[in-house]
This record gives sequence, structure tokens and C-alpha cells, in this order.
Amino acid sequence: MKNWHQLYKQQQFLPLWWSIFINPFFIVRRGLYLNIKKYAPLLQGKLLDFGCGRKPYQDLFQVEEYIGLDTEQSGHPHEGEERSQIDVFYDGNTIPLPEESFDAVFSSEVFEHVFELEHSLSEINRILKPKGKLLFTTPFVWDEHEIPYDFGRYSQYGLKHILEKKGFTVINISKSGHFITTLTQLQALYVFHLLRTPNKYLNIVLCTLFITPILCIGILIGAIFPKIRSLYLNTIVLAEKN
Repeated sequence: MKNWHQLYKQQQFLPLWWSIFINPFFIVRRGLYLNIKKYAPLLQGKLLDFGCGRKPYQDLFQVEEYIGLDTEQSGHPHEGEERSQIDVFYDGNTIPLPEESFDAVFSSEVFEHVFELEHSLSEINRILKPKGKLLFTTPFVWDEHEIPYDFGRYSQYGLKHILEKKGFTVINISKSGHFITTLTQLQALYVFHLLRTPNKYLNIVLCTLFITPILCIGILIGAIFPKIRSLYLNTIVLAEKN
């Protein structure tokens, strides 16, 4: 049985419908969760979570072994529970793991923080077995975060070009969100920044009172009007090592 603190943390990344009342990032996190859940069964065997943090999506994967990798230096501190989830530390140059030792690599909302993405993709390619799968998500529209380690935003075409250059074949590219839901989430994000306090419980109350209505109205409007997907929140990519 989860306590309230555990449940609250879980709903930040694995949001059920009711977490719209406590999660100011409901639209973006719900989209990520549903897309990762959709593709997770395609990853099997031994999996590396690249930029794992506290491994919020681990339970979505049914694999033989789940290894978490992260960097010592990032835009948020690795302390307590999060640090205990990291199995391997990456210096940004060489992943300290043998060649062709993993069947799959997963990474969520990490590549925008990698300054030399092509180099890291070469390293990911090196540790993947032939035909190994790479599943990752990265933001297309979002504010600066984990400053100063926020280096890039990539279109689907840019990602495809880099992946093919580094020895991958793109199997599928999906978009999370569309014009209306993206603008809605950004409006909610703006209000969140305006109202945020050091008190977590007060923030939940403020979210329910001021942010939840924005999210609900935006989701309703987005369901009625045509979905234009040239503006969206996240890109979800499934690729395979050549």
C-alpha cells in the first residue's frame, strides 16, 4: 500500500485521470506515459535506462535486467532515493559498459541535456547488440529547464537525420500533443511558475484551484477542434541498430 508521498511522486510521471487535480504538467506527462507504455513491450532482454534519474518508468518494462545510467553532473542533484537508483555513472565521453552488451536502450527527456548528442548516440550504438532497440522521448516545445544543462530542441527530421548518421534505422516517430493541447500546457506551465511556492502541499491546492481549470478547458477544446500537429510537446522515437 503506497503512502501519500509515494502516490504523489508516482502520479507526476504515471498520471491517471484524477492526477489532473495535483499535477500541473498533466498533459505533457500523460502523453509521455501513454506513448512509453505503448512501445515498452517491444523492448526485451537486457535494458539500459540512459539518464535514468529515479527510474520512474521502470515498471512499464518487462525485461530480464534493467540497468540505470546517469551522469554525476546534471541540472538537478542526485541525492537520496534518486542516487540509489543509479547503477552506472557516465562521464559524458565513454559509457563504462562492454560492446554489444544490451538488447535495448530507453531514454526519456534526456537528449535535450546532451551537448554532444551524436557522440552519445555512437556510444549507445556501441553497447547495443545488432538489431537492438532504442526508444526515447525528447521535447519539441518546452521551457528551459535543469539550467544550465539544457542544450537543444530537435524536430522529427533532425532526429531522423542524426540517428541514421549514427547507425540506426528509425522504425517509428510519434508526436505527443497538438496545437491546442500544447498551448494549454504552456499556459498551465506559466501559471505554475507564477504561483509556485516552497510548500508542496500549498502548491497542490493552488494547482487544483488555478491550473486544473486551464487543463480541463484546454483538453475539452482540443477534443472538439481539428488537431493540427505542426506544434506539439514531445517526440517519441523507436529505432533499431543497423
